[in-house]
Amino acid sequence: MGTIPHEIAMDILGRLSVKDILRFKCVSKPWCSSIEDPYFIKLQLSHSLKTNTNHSLILRHREHHFFSVNCDSLETTHILNHPFDEPKKTIQILGSCNGLLALVNHNDSIFLWNPSTRESHVLPSNEIEFASPMFISIDLHSPFNLLGFGYDPISDDYKLVRMVQSCGLDDEYFHSEAKVYSLRSKCWRRIKDVCFYLKFRREFGFLANNALHWMVFRTPESRNKELVGFDLGSEEFRFLELPDCCLDEAFFIDIKAMGGDICLTATFRDFSNVDVWIMKEYGVKESWIKLISCYEPEFIPDSPFAVPLAFSKNGDKLLLFITYKWCNCGSRTDNFAWYDLGSQRVEKVEIRGLPASFDVDLYVDSLVPLNSNALMIKN
Repeated sequence: MGTIPHEIAMDILGRLSVKDILRFKCVSKPWCSSIEDPYFIKLQLSHSLKTNTNHSLILRHREHHFFSVNCDSLETTHILNHPFDEPKKTIQILGSCNGLLALVNHNDSIFLWNPSTRESHVLPSNEIEFASPMFISIDLHSPFNLLGFGYDPISDDYKLVRMVQSCGLDDEYFHSEAKVYSLRSKCWRRIKDVCFYLKFRREFGFLANNALHWMVFRTPESRNKELVGFDLGSEEFRFLELPDCCLDEAFFIDIKAMGGDICLTATFRDFSNVDVWIMKEYGVKESWIKLISCYEPEFIPDSPFAVPLAFSKNGDKLLLFITYKWCNCGSRTDNFAWYDLGSQRVEKVEIRGLPASFDVDLYVDSLVPLNSNALMIKN
C-alpha cells in the first residue's frame, strides 16, 4: 500500500477537530512542523469557518466558571479551565475571534486565550491617567470603558481596542482616550479620540465586517443609543443607521454579529413581540431585513428574553438563547432552542450539565497561536 502524499494528508488533517489534530503532532517531527505551519493553521481555520464546523458555545456561570458545548452535537457541557489564577473573581469575555478569546477581570487585567490549545497571553498594562487638577475632587475611580477584540486581515494582526472616558460635574465630559493593542507588535498605542459619549461602566464590542461595534450616545444629552463601528484596518470610526423598528418602544435591545452580518433583536416592553433584524449589506440602512417577527411567541413564556446566536449549517434554523436573568421567574433556568425559519416552529435543545444561569458566547476551535515571544502560560 502506497504512502499518502504529504499535501493530501495535510488537507485531510485540516478537516478534523483541533483536539484530533493536536494528537497527530506526535506522529513525527515533519507532521508536527507542518501542523504548526501558519499556512496549515489558516487552512484549518478557513475550512471551519466556511463549513460552519468546529464551533462551540462558551458559557460563563457565576462570574468565573466556564463551560463549553460543541455546536455540532449540543449534547453536554465540558468544564474549561481559564488562565486567571485568582479564584472566585469576576471574569468576562470581552471578545471572540478565530478561536481566540479576550478576557478581562475585575481589575481590568486582560488576557488572550485559545481554549483549544490552552495557550494564553497576558497583555501589558495600559494605564490611562486623567491628570487634570481641577477635577481632583471628582470620582474618577470608575471611568466609562469600551473594549473590543478582533482581527485585521490587511495587517494580519489581532487588535484589542480600549476606550476610556471620564466626566466632571453635571455629566460634563472632559477627557477621553482610545488605545489599540497589537498582538504583532506586542504594545499599546494611542489613536484618535472618540467622537461619541459613554454612559456605562463597561461595554464590550462585537466584530462584523472587519470592524468592532458598540452602542453609544452621539451627544451627552442623547437618550437613545446609536451604533458606531471602528474599522480595524483604517482605525476610523463611523456611525451605522439602525432599522426603523420603533426602537424607542423596545425594552431590551441586543445587537451582535451572526453569520457574518449585524443582527439586532428587539424585545418590547410588554414582551408581546420579538423582532429580529439582519443587515445584509454592511453600512446600508436600506439593507436591514426583518428575519423574525413573533407576536406573543411561545418560546418566551413568563417573559424571558430570546437572543439569536447562530444559524444551523444549512441556514434554515436559528439557535436561540432563552435567558431569564433579567426576569423574576422563580426557578426557571436559561436554555437554548432551535427556531425553524420556514415552519416557525420551536424545538427545545436538551444539553446535559447546563448551569441555571449563564452568559454565552461563540467561538471556533482553532490552532491560531499567540505570539511566542510574549508571556505564555499553559494550563
